[in-house]
Amino acid sequence: MTVVLVHGVPETPSVWDPLRAALSRQDVRALRLPGFGGPRPAGFGSTKEEYVAWLAGELESMGGEEIDLVGHDWGGGLVVRLVSLQPELVRSWVTDAPGLGHPDFQWHDLARLWQTPGAGEQFFERLAATPVEARVEAFEGFGVPREHAASIAGGIDAVMGESILALYRSAVRVAEEWSPAFTDIPAPGLVLVPSEDPYLPADVARGSAERAGATVADLPGLGHWWLLQDPATAAAKLEEFWRGADK
Repeated sequence: MTVVLVHGVPETPSVWDPLRAALSRQDVRALRLPGFGGPRPAGFGSTKEEYVAWLAGELESMGGEEIDLVGHDWGGGLVVRLVSLQPELVRSWVTDAPGLGHPDFQWHDLARLWQTPGAGEQFFERLAATPVEARVEAFEGFGVPREHAASIAGGIDAVMGESILALYRSAVRVAEEWSPAFTDIPAPGLVLVPSEDPYLPADVARGSAERAGATVADLPGLGHWWLLQDPATAAAKLEEFWRGADK
């Protein structure tokens, strides 16, 4: 078996390092989204459907291994779509972004800014001109521990910015497009619900979990970057779920 971890925005696979260290399992692989700390393949447009197809290809390349798939932020959104279309590719799945598969999902203010031509480009131009220390402080304000905030803030480059804009602009109507298929998923699923996440409302997450037939694990007191704030608690929730999937 293999645990496959899929990061979000604006991150790289290193965001999983503390959680990986807290897991007792060694069969763990963290994928890198194209354009996030690395190049994009020629012709890759960074749309949501291209990322889903990329993820499916990564899983298929593992040669039929039993896969426990875990996604955070946009990685969690890709998990939602992947198991909606090809649940046979995974043994189990975990997401903290099930709302992307719910008909009542609405984008947060920053997403809407990125989806606006001109305004999104200006955001990343200003970000590039902002000293790294100021960027670090901004991520700390969202609850990211300082040592990890520095890694995230320092990893945002022009290619990542372009990828983020393309991804969000492809997803203006994601609820309408993805929610019909995210129901009654046959593979065992777990929805993580951090109580302090300002981007992914808990009520929508719970409703989406019910529609998909997934169980829910609450993460009280934790925010959007729960995997950095309390990796030990997160690891315990995941391992409890995986033990149940073994039965």
